[in-house]
Amino acid sequence: MTETDAQAVLPAGVTPFPLRPQSVPEPEGQRRRRFRTIWISDIHLGTRGCNARMLIDFLDHTDSDTLYLVGDIIDGWRLRKKFYWPPEHNDVVWRILKRARRGTRVVYIPGNHDEVVRQFAGLNFGGVEIARAAFHTTADGRRLMVLHGDEFDAVMLAHRWLAFVGDALYHLMMALNGWVNAARRALGLPYWSLSKAAKHKVKNAVEFISKYEEVVARAAGERGVDGVVCGHIHTAEIRNFDGVDYYNDGDWVEGCTALVEQFDGSMELLHWPQEMAARQREAEAARTVVDQPAIAPEREAA
Repeated sequence: MTETDAQAVLPAGVTPFPLRPQSVPEPEGQRRRRFRTIWISDIHLGTRGCNARMLIDFLDHTDSDTLYLVGDIIDGWRLRKKFYWPPEHNDVVWRILKRARRGTRVVYIPGNHDEVVRQFAGLNFGGVEIARAAFHTTADGRRLMVLHGDEFDAVMLAHRWLAFVGDALYHLMMALNGWVNAARRALGLPYWSLSKAAKHKVKNAVEFISKYEEVVARAAGERGVDGVVCGHIHTAEIRNFDGVDYYNDGDWVEGCTALVEQFDGSMELLHWPQEMAARQREAEAARTVVDQPAIAPEREAA
């Protein structure tokens, strides 16, 4: 794979630079959980809020026949204001490209933050297919529409300026989230999303999310499909609206989640901070067993 292949995946005019070699190479022989399909979205590479290290851990521990990148993979809005591209963000791009090279079908559906890539819909760069939307047939025969979801956001459609204001406030919240989690790591506590907790506490936010989910599911039903997979609102969810399955794969800024399809067609949300915490507990338990001193058998009474 060449740097030209890698550069082609990034938005034109936003990142006029060659990708550097990986700072942390992908581990060889890593045991991976395998799925038929993986959906991830709202990574927001190019921002400080992106949990790139956690996403790298996810990519190093999972694999699939198909990988859907459901929009807002790169945050062109922020990169146009201030360039930010640490080594971890570079490593995420390389890992995705290496999956495509190994034979994984990778479909990139741009969102509103990486909308500049939409002009390349129908093309293939470095093994990554670019599409405005996609249709996916599950192993159990259900037909799912896959799209980012900003098409159904009333704020994006009617008040684009307000979306930019909200984006600035959101990134302020994510900066605070970074400080909070730095303190939690110092105290030995697991990852916790401040913005996610705040969003669930605010009534208007809850009402917006509920309405958004209903509108997207209804639109999918009108198109004659069995369900829809989207992102955009950074709220992972699996619901059913009048017989239409609604799936939101979440994000890698707040919740750090992915939607996966098993080989029987069943669907599941993976909450990666919980997966990492469980793996750490198992490793600590295994070390405890190994470190326990052997107990000498009691001598039989003479």
